[in-house]
Amino acid sequence: MAKKYEEIPCQRDNELRKKIVEFAEVLKTESHILGSHGLDENEFYQSGLFRGTIERIRGQFSAAMAEKRGFVALMLGYLQDQGFISEWQSAGENNRHDYTVTMLDGRLTAIELKGCLDGNNTNIFERPPHADEFVIWSVCSNAGADPRHNVWSGIHTRLSAEIISREQRVDGLVVWDWLCGTIGRPCPKLAGASERAVTVGQYEVTPPCIYMMPSTIPSPRNNPSPVPQPLDGVKFLRALHDCFGGRDEELHEVQFTVGHDGNETVRTTEIRRGGNVVRRSDPTPIRRS
Repeated sequence: MAKKYEEIPCQRDNELRKKIVEFAEVLKTESHILGSHGLDENEFYQSGLFRGTIERIRGQFSAAMAEKRGFVALMLGYLQDQGFISEWQSAGENNRHDYTVTMLDGRLTAIELKGCLDGNNTNIFERPPHADEFVIWSVCSNAGADPRHNVWSGIHTRLSAEIISREQRVDGLVVWDWLCGTIGRPCPKLAGASERAVTVGQYEVTPPCIYMMPSTIPSPRNNPSPVPQPLDGVKFLRALHDCFGGRDEELHEVQFTVGHDGNETVRTTEIRRGGNVVRRSDPTPIRRS
């Protein structure tokens, strides 16, 4: 049987997803017996207490960036301690990007922190004019999310449209967080090779998933299918790859091919890993959200 490839090696744990669905049903039908609200079943569900509580919890999870930023700060600190970068700093709330990293040769890398890549927030980014490199880092803290859907949605549906339409070059994409390699999101890179995990603070992290994006902006007439960046061309990604034990055959290359179909601009997205095409789209019109 031919080996099957996917846009990212890991996949959603379907058993966990099943348990989430089942537990959600339990919450919807039995929440009235929890706590000391003093309401009977009918009063409880008519009062709006259940819906209001769910919305509050949802909002708290959506707004909580502290754990995401803490994870990234630990990884950047580890890179610095191990001698792979010179320094790093938070870019502050007044900037569109989240971090600035100074590489050993003085190059500046700007990092934009994103969530699971399947939402409209992925479309909101601006490459800083002073940056030598611009990298997007996806931290998806939802264990029930589907990483394969998210990566494809992020790269093909969202990032490609912004890169082509707004001419915002993205040098690379990192998909990596503290759930990678856990029971909720098993990592094939650790299968039979648990020694590849690296301990950083309270986390046992896997080698990151790295996507090398097109080296220049695709243009239908003058530059329809630019080649992906080489790893050595994006110093931050080279440092991340080497520091956390990545293997070259695990790197992803992303190529957009742009053309016209009548009055519409269309693009084909291709992702390769280890020289193999893991996913390729049909020519798809660009529709920005």
